[in-house]
Amino acid sequence: MKFFSLNKKKYATLTVKENKSENKKVEEKEEKIIKKTKITGLWEKCPECHEIVYKNDIEQNLQKCPHCDYYFSMSAKERIALLIDEGTFQEMDKNLTSENPLDFPGYTEKYEAAVEKTGMLEGVVAGIGDIFGIKVSIAVMDFDFLGGSMGSVVGEKITRAIERGIKFKVPVVVVSSSGGARMHEGILSLMQMAKTSAALEKLREVGVPFISIPVNPTTGGVTASFAMLGDIIMTEPDALIGFAGQRVIEQTIKQKLPNGFQRSEFLQECGMVDVITKREDMKRTLHKVLDNII
Repeated sequence: MKFFSLNKKKYATLTVKENKSENKKVEEKEEKIIKKTKITGLWEKCPECHEIVYKNDIEQNLQKCPHCDYYFSMSAKERIALLIDEGTFQEMDKNLTSENPLDFPGYTEKYEAAVEKTGMLEGVVAGIGDIFGIKVSIAVMDFDFLGGSMGSVVGEKITRAIERGIKFKVPVVVVSSSGGARMHEGILSLMQMAKTSAALEKLREVGVPFISIPVNPTTGGVTASFAMLGDIIMTEPDALIGFAGQRVIEQTIKQKLPNGFQRSEFLQECGMVDVITKREDMKRTLHKVLDNII
C-alpha cells in the first residue's frame, strides 16, 4: 500500500494562502450582512398581515401596524408615556438591581445583556404619576427585559408600588407583560407571587382600588398572582393571557381546547376580564374607570 507524501513547506504556504483568501471572503460576507442589517433594521415584518412596515410608522402609530392594527409590544417607558400625564411621573426604586443568589449558570451574563439592551436595571418601572389629574401609584413591566420575568426585584418593586397606594391612599395600576416567574432565581421568584398577593390584600382592607392591566403576553406566575387580582381587569384586543400554554393544558386534561381560549375576548366572555380597550383609548378608559370608583 502506498501513501502519498506531502511537501510540508509547500503545503503550509498553500494553506496560508487559502486561509487568507477564505478570511477575505468571510470578511466581505460579514460586511454585506452588516450593511443589509443596517437597511433592514429600519423595517419590521408584521406577524399578522405580513406587510413590511417602516419602523418609524409603527412607533408613530403607538406600536401598532398601520395596515392591520396588529399590536406590537410597548416598552415600559412608552407605556408610561401613553398613560401618565406629561411631566407628572416620578420614578421610585430605580436603583434596585438583581443578584445571582443561586449561582445559576449564565444568569449574570443574561442579566447584564438585558440591562444593555433595554437601558433598564430591572424588568419593571414603578413610581407615582397622574392620569388626567388623578394621582396613581403605577408599575409597568417590560417584556424585553428577560421576557418580563418576575424575579425578586420585580416582585419587590411591584409590592412597593402597592404599599405606596396604601400609604398615600391613591389607586394602584399595574401593567403586566411577562412570561412568568424568573427561573434563574428558583423558589425566590415564586415567593414573589405570595408577597405581591399579600400586599394586595392589605390594599383591599384599606379600600384603595387596584386596576390590573395584563397585556400581550401575560402568563405563568404573574397571571397566577397579582395580574388577575384587580378590582377591575383591563386589557387590549387579542392579548394572550393565561397560565400554561395550550398544548401543555391539552396534554394534561386530555381534551381539545377551543382556539383563542386564552385571548382577551374569550376571557371577557367568561368573566375573567372586565374591559377591553384599544391602545389609543387606554388612558381615557382608565381615567373613566378611576373616576367612577374613587
